[in-house]
Amino acid sequence: MTPSRRTFLTAAAALAITPDTAFAARAMRVASDWSLATADVEGDIAPRVLQRVHGRVPEGLSGALYRNGPAKFRRPGGSSQHWFDGDGLIRRFGIHDGQATLAARFADTPKRRQETRLDAMVMPGFGTAADPRAEIGSVDDVNPANTSVHKVGDALWALWEAGSPMAMDPDTLETRGFVTLRPDLKSMPFLAHPRIEPDGRIWNLGVNGNQAVVWRLAADGALEDARVIPLPRASYIHDFTATARHLVIVLQPWVHARNVMPVSTAYDWLPDQGTQVLVIDKDDLDARRVFEAPAFGFFHLGDAWEEGDGIIRFDVCTHADMDFAAHGAQDILNGVPLGAAPARLAMMTLSPDGQGRLEHAGAAAEFPRGDARRAGQRRRYSLHTLGEEPDRPLATAVGVTDWDQGRTHGYDFGAGHVVDEMVHVPKPGLSGEADAWLVGPTINLREGVTELHVLDMARVEDGPVCTWRADVAMPAAFHGNWVAT
Repeated sequence: MTPSRRTFLTAAAALAITPDTAFAARAMRVASDWSLATADVEGDIAPRVLQRVHGRVPEGLSGALYRNGPAKFRRPGGSSQHWFDGDGLIRRFGIHDGQATLAARFADTPKRRQETRLDAMVMPGFGTAADPRAEIGSVDDVNPANTSVHKVGDALWALWEAGSPMAMDPDTLETRGFVTLRPDLKSMPFLAHPRIEPDGRIWNLGVNGNQAVVWRLAADGALEDARVIPLPRASYIHDFTATARHLVIVLQPWVHARNVMPVSTAYDWLPDQGTQVLVIDKDDLDARRVFEAPAFGFFHLGDAWEEGDGIIRFDVCTHADMDFAAHGAQDILNGVPLGAAPARLAMMTLSPDGQGRLEHAGAAAEFPRGDARRAGQRRRYSLHTLGEEPDRPLATAVGVTDWDQGRTHGYDFGAGHVVDEMVHVPKPGLSGEADAWLVGPTINLREGVTELHVLDMARVEDGPVCTWRADVAMPAAFHGNWVAT
């Protein structure tokens, strides 16, 4: 089916316009030692040199770590009601010649400009109701560009999941504007988790109810193809995965039930329906198979691969339900501990008999990822965060799960840190999966600053080999990527 905005988008329908009357007063009403993770950043962070406070800089480590996440939630005239709805702040950690630098800028979106003018957060979002003052002409008017960031061609793309990519300058972080991949596809949804093949080709989805547009882009971001496909049901889809030959779309039993806003109120948890996994041939989007699996909720998947007997495997961080999406992430913004267990790491196996089976690793984990050079190929390791607990819903540790040995190794920074997702950076001249540095930031809560760490993946339990410290603190980000120089 050829996609068009008319046939695909019904986003303007059923906006529940209700004013925010109480949130600002109750924001952060419960103090917590991790409240810096959802604190407001009032403006861009000018470039600065970080202070090395531990260890030695690994030889040959050179590049930039880009991260994206919400960093402005509260304004005097009204505030966001959900962690996922703050304005996107794109961070750039540079490492070159043994020195580390930091700069950060907000994506200059129509949403941010309008809310700055009103001095109120008025746009609807994942868990935030619209304010009557919101002026909405298209879905990109509410796009916070706040979830992930990828280098595509000569630009950074700051991604959300329900609207267009936002292009930014990779050096200055200056906003260039929304990306329109084809004029008739303007403002179509583009998930924040594209799957990138080792040669750079980009696959992505844009989801609306029980249909999705499948995007296929060249490495430089040029559109190669876009096609709408039907889905077996209207599950909430934040992430998908892919093998070398197939797209793998997990359809959890959190199902769209009503056209209302905010998004989190439109879904029902229906565990009796189980989880379905739709597998689609990349070369023929009509060639598909549906696998049945036990009910679980999820946000994030690792890369998938296929084995010689037709089995497909991928890692997933499973939730017992999606209460975190509906309520827990709102509680985090308020500084309230969660009442439910965190996500747990598992390996999903799709068998030729049409069944999907979960093998749990035993670790409370999130943000699974691996070696980008092995995207779509068999791999041994999963990199992820660790240490989330109901009374402390943000990670304190980084972990590496070895699926061959059935063991998870990790390093816990302790309760004085909030750990962001870290990335896999291959060591120069080496090709082994574990021959890599793990690079990522934490919030040092006691010092009130952000730190940047480098760990050896093969000896992750030894902790950082090098740490730099900033003179500012940034809230927790969601996702990011490394660009080598």
